[in-house]
Order: sequence, then C-alpha cells, then structure tokens
Amino acid sequence: MSYLVAALYKFVPLPEYETLQLPLKSVLTEHQVKGILLLAPEGINGTLSGPESGVRAVLAHLRAMPQFSDLEHKESWSERAPFARLKVRLKQAIVFMGVPGADPNQDVGTYVPPTDWNALIQDPDTVLIDTRNGYEVKIGSFDGAIDPKTPNFSDFPAWVDENRQLLEGRKIAMFCTGGIRCERATAYLKEQGFESVFHLKGGILRYLEMIPPEQSLWHGQCFVFDRRVSVGHGLVPGGLLTCGGCRAPLTSQDLESPHYVKGVSCPDCHADLSEEQRARFAERQKQIELAEARGEVHQVQAQL
Repeated sequence: MSYLVAALYKFVPLPEYETLQLPLKSVLTEHQVKGILLLAPEGINGTLSGPESGVRAVLAHLRAMPQFSDLEHKESWSERAPFARLKVRLKQAIVFMGVPGADPNQDVGTYVPPTDWNALIQDPDTVLIDTRNGYEVKIGSFDGAIDPKTPNFSDFPAWVDENRQLLEGRKIAMFCTGGIRCERATAYLKEQGFESVFHLKGGILRYLEMIPPEQSLWHGQCFVFDRRVSVGHGLVPGGLLTCGGCRAPLTSQDLESPHYVKGVSCPDCHADLSEEQRARFAERQKQIELAEARGEVHQVQAQL
C-alpha cells in the first residue's frame, strides 16, 4: 500500500496557533501530504496522508517544535489516496463538546494501554461507554459497550446528566476512534465529580493495531473520516461504502433495505430527505456512473 496515513492530536496551550497555519500548510504542500489539520488555542488535531517519506518528514517537522516534541501518532496504510485535498483550519477547539471548561490540559481520566484494556472492561464493576456518534457505533464496538445514541458529541453532557445513577460509584471506561474525544469526555466527568474515570490510550485505532483478533473484544469495523470509510484489525481497510445522502457508513443490512438507493439515501436518512434533495442526489449519481463508463473520475468522487 503506497499511502501512509497518520492520525494525531495533542492538547497543549497554543496561544500563537494562528501564526502556525500558513507555515504548516507550506510544509505539508512541499511534501505532497494531504488531509485535515486543525489548530486551536488548546492544541492540534488531524489526519494526514501521502508518500511515506513526506508524512515522516512532516511528523519530524512537527516534533522539532517545542510544543509538539512528544507528539504521538497512529499510522496505517491505504492503496488509494485517503484524501483529495489539504485543509489546515483554525478552530476555537480541536474537539467540540459544547460546554465550558472540560479542559484536558488541566485534568483527564486515567490512560489505559490496549494491553490492559480487556481486563478493565471485563470487570463487572466497570461501565463501558462508546463516546462516538451513532453512525460510527453501528458498524463496530466493544463487547458490552453502552451506546449513548448521541447524534453529536455535544449531546454527550446531557446523556451524562440523565444517567448519573448508572455511573455513580462505578468504574467508568470510555473509548473513541483515536482518543481525542475521550480526553474531553473524561475531563468533563472529572469536573462533574466522578473519580474512577478511564479511557483507552490511543483509542480504537491503537487497540486494533496492537491486539490480535484472537485476543480482541472488538467486533466489526472502526469508522474513519476519509475515503477508506473503515478499518479492522491490523488497521486494514474494511471496504465499506457510505451513503450518498448522509455519508454514513453502510452495513450489509443497510444495502438490503428498500430505503437504500445508491448515491441517494439509506435507512438512516431516507425519511429526512426532501424531494429536491432526492432528485439532486439521483442526478449526481447518474453523472458519476456516466463518468465511470467513460473511464473518468467524476469531480464529486475526486473530492471525497
């Protein structure tokens, strides 16, 4: 596989974050690296991909900066370019939960390495929570994990408030794709007075990278926010498709549903689409198929 993919984040005070945007974009462009990189006063977050030499040069450049000297990353590979473009964006937060405080630079839960994760989540005194969005949970999760069924991460604090009785006095173990959501979620729980709060270090990606399938308590695929759609054990691309209407990953059951229309809708979004949207998505799919018949790549596919 010819494209190296590096997922990274670090909570660190960056009062000068705006001045980093253009120099970092220049370095990424120079090394033919694409993807999405977010900069905020609280740190850095992103997923980058490109030729191995280019990605490693960018990582070395970042780690040469004092703020990111101990920056960690998760890496995987792809046969197809995971990103079509490069975006270096300025944000007020690298992961948004919609409540004040909850600062991972001040306090977070206890990190649990993948090698110790199974023991923690099999403890009957542990409540295991998947902090990802519902469309991510539906294609894979850990045995026994609670799905809060939150459409967005900003819904998580309300879920905690409604489920305090379930959580109080228990060990609370949380996980997400790469670890960044859990940094904020554990910080929030600590602020709310919960003491025994844990999160999977490196997230699902590190677990799938380190733990062999025969020892794993993970089932299904892990959604990733690029063209690969999902990865499995060993971080091998999972081959899932996404809905043309809502971009959610599609399971085999979704593909068999009468509400699935290729390039248009799936069971998750079928009822929410207007007739104008259906017509527009259908025309887009028609143009994609015509381009494929000519041996070309439609501009929409090129941007995904």
